Amino acid sequence: MAENRKRNWVFVVYPESAPANWREELRGMLIPGFISPLHDSDLNADGERKKPHWHVMLTFKGLKSLEQVKEITDKLNAPAPQVCKDIRAYARYLCHLDNPEKAQYSSAQVESMGGADYLEKIRSAADTDAALSEMMDWCMENRCCSFFYLTNYARMNRPDWFRVLSQQRTQFLVSWLKSMSWDIKQGTF
Repeated sequence: MAENRKRNWVFVVYPESAPANWREELRGMLIPGFISPLHDSDLNADGERKKPHWHVMLTFKGLKSLEQVKEITDKLNAPAPQVCKDIRAYARYLCHLDNPEKAQYSSAQVESMGGADYLEKIRSAADTDAALSEMMDWCMENRCCSFFYLTNYARMNRPDWFRVLSQQRTQFLVSWLKSMSWDIKQGTF
């Protein structure tokens, strides 16, 4: 039976059919997930504007059947839910981050529910590498060899950097800063 039960489900909600308080109803269920910004600029293949809609992704702690998730979508007057095959890909799809040919939506407008972390879900390895590269450039430009100073700067000015510093790649950056400090003392930087 487990093959019919999944943890991650997606569905759309249409403004004209959803209850006025659908967001509150959904948030009140305390299920981790995300609500996209209103997709009101999407186009069909023929160029005609699609009906405005929200994409919703729910990431349950345990397995849920279609029938269990349909109880939720029925309360919201939403079409039947679909299994989400890839959480990160769908999270990025909420704003069409990997689809430049489609209407673009702001990731700052994605609503997180139930403790879900949208920025964590959409971050790619390339994003982390880019943030590290920016930090290294900043440290060289400002001759900053202090992990303490860099972290405080990031905490106050660059939340994207701070997330990387506080959650990953710290050992690499500390070693790099020590190496840069040594080169400065040697007069080679």
